[in-house]
Amino acid sequence: MDAVRKVTATDAALALIEQLQARHGPVMFHQSGGCCDGSSPMCFPEGELIVGDADILMGEIGGAKFYMTKAQYDYWKYTQLIIDVVEGRGGMFSLEGPTGRRFLTRSRMFSEEELSQLGIS
Repeated sequence: MDAVRKVTATDAALALIEQLQARHGPVMFHQSGGCCDGSSPMCFPEGELIVGDADILMGEIGGAKFYMTKAQYDYWKYTQLIIDVVEGRGGMFSLEGPTGRRFLTRSRMFSEEELSQLGIS
C-alpha cells in the first residue's frame, strides 16, 4: 500500500510547478491563512519565505516543500490537500501570478484507515 500523503498535486499543478522551477529555480509553498490572498497556496522562490517554529512541513509536491502554520493545520489535519490549477489571477505575492493561472487548494477527508496510518485520532 502506498504511503498516505497530506498534500498532493494534480498533473496541471505539477506542470505549472515545473514551469516555475525552470524560470525561478527551486520553489516552495506555504498555505496562506487568509490575509492578503485568501486561503490559497502561495508559491515562492525557495528560501524567500522564512519558515519558523509556527510552521509545519506537510510534504512535497513536484519537488517543492509545502508548509502550513500549526494553528491552521489543526483545522485541516483530517483532510488531504490537493493542489490544483485554475485560470485566473494568482495571489499578488505568489510566483504564478503573471501566468494567468493560479494554484488552488482542494481537499478531501481522510478515511479512518488513512488517519490511522498518519497517526491522527
